[in-house]
Amino acid sequence: MKFIVQPGYQCRTLLGRIRVPGDKSISHRSIMFGAIAEGVSHISGFLDGEDSLNTLRAFRAMGVKIDGPDDGRVSIHGVGMHGLQSPAAPLNVGNSGTSMRLLAGLLAGQAFDLELRGDASLSKRPMQRVTDPLTLMGAKVKTAEGGRPPLKITGRQQLKPVQYTLPMASAQVKSCCLLAGLYAEGTSCVTEPATTRDHTERMLKAFGWPVTINRHKQGLTVCVTGQAILKATDIDVPADISSAAFFMVGATISTGSEIVLEHVGINPTRTGIIEILKLMGADLTLLNEREVGGEPVADICVRSARLQGIHIPETLVPLAIDEFPVLFVAAACAEGETRITGAEELRVKECDRIQVMADGLQALGVDAVATHDGMIIQGAADMVAFHGGVVGSHDDHRIAMAFTMAALRSDGAIHIEDCDNVNTSFPGFARLAEIAGMTIQVCDE
Repeated sequence: MKFIVQPGYQCRTLLGRIRVPGDKSISHRSIMFGAIAEGVSHISGFLDGEDSLNTLRAFRAMGVKIDGPDDGRVSIHGVGMHGLQSPAAPLNVGNSGTSMRLLAGLLAGQAFDLELRGDASLSKRPMQRVTDPLTLMGAKVKTAEGGRPPLKITGRQQLKPVQYTLPMASAQVKSCCLLAGLYAEGTSCVTEPATTRDHTERMLKAFGWPVTINRHKQGLTVCVTGQAILKATDIDVPADISSAAFFMVGATISTGSEIVLEHVGINPTRTGIIEILKLMGADLTLLNEREVGGEPVADICVRSARLQGIHIPETLVPLAIDEFPVLFVAAACAEGETRITGAEELRVKECDRIQVMADGLQALGVDAVATHDGMIIQGAADMVAFHGGVVGSHDDHRIAMAFTMAALRSDGAIHIEDCDNVNTSFPGFARLAEIAGMTIQVCDE
């Protein structure tokens, strides 16, 4: 599938009120925790996208009864900490790195052997960042050559608590260790050098599992003590700020735009996109701030604004790591130079997001130079920031959606190839973008 996005620099604005799909990170965790809890958990706002559906299917394959999803509603009949059953076949999590890394931790303490597989893209992604600490805990996990999937986990291992310092900030690796720690005898602690998203810690508390968090000079340490139980609860999943980010940037860079994004999760470990855009001069206002199910939520009003290039503070990088593809697009529309450093993790996402975005920006006429840990972008102050052209998304959903927004400041149509995986995180993206004011043709290649 490919997108053909019509140019919008002269006539396109984004207007109205929209709600993007539910938060993918929270949707994944709601299924995982509900499955091993005692009782029935009810989820609303669940993301009906391929990534989170693959997590749901994995637990069904391990004997968990799950009703739905039906208009975002899911009921999970938990089987308890030790009630999962051996699946009849390897678990295929598709394109979901979150599913594979978190499941590796949760399943390392089970009483059966299993194999975790992914699609061609996920099979290229490194998994040693989770297998190394799991091995320290006594788990037995084998990978393919180069530490890549599939992961073969040998069950019936008595896990040991771990005191682990992350070599680089990663919420997925932290969560993997914490989930394995639920099955260890004793207290496991993970220290992160910079703050990462804390949905795992928040949801563990919501399910009744005690979590200790200590802030110190070296960063932040999260601890869990194993051998307790999770108690079923209800979760209201807020709209995903990573999905809302595309419309934040789109409305900012297109003249005359004003859009309200409803019920967006504004967890402070995820609001780097808001802080970075504000530093660049964006006009964003949080309305109706509230807390839902332990997660802060707000409506976000975004109006068009002139952006200025900046050196993005490295402290904000982990708080916006998934939003950088569209932030690169914002940088191309900002006056002057934008410099991104400390973002080397982008090279091991669904694709090498640094190189792929640099190549795509250059193909559209932008002065963008990839560095080992980020990018240097010379922005355009005039209305035409991009020329029409063809870019490849390399099967990366966030790359595809980022270049879709670039068309708002393009003088010609932008053709984006390999867009099938957009549905992994944002089903209905093209339709919602059209409702907001864009013109997108979706066609089979």
